[in-house]
Amino acid sequence: QVQLVESGGGLVQSGGSLRLSCTASGSVFSFSNVGWYRQAPGKQREAVAITSGGTINYADSVKDRFTISRDNAKNTVYLQMSSLKPEDTAVYYCAVDRGITRYWGQGTQVTVSS
Repeated sequence: QVQLVESGGGLVQSGGSLRLSCTASGSVFSFSNVGWYRQAPGKQREAVAITSGGTINYADSVKDRFTISRDNAKNTVYLQMSSLKPEDTAVYYCAVDRGITRYWGQGTQVTVSS
């Protein structure tokens, strides 16, 4: 069983920054895919930033504003979010894949005020 604990969400003004953290119960190296997703009210969950091997993919809506990184020594994945916009408001989830199983964190709320 994999446990993921997210933190770092909150309320921020438009144009501000936040850094989300996701700490895994195991080495992040052991997961095939590691990423951040978000779900806004009334919308489907969408991928924001995904690392797979040496590849990183970002949603078009966050390119050049968000950066995913990881600290292997701390088993932690980060999402640095800059130039935040009200449309970035959502619950943000981290997820990791081990084999065919995807594990989700509990989510952290990010609210961007205009």
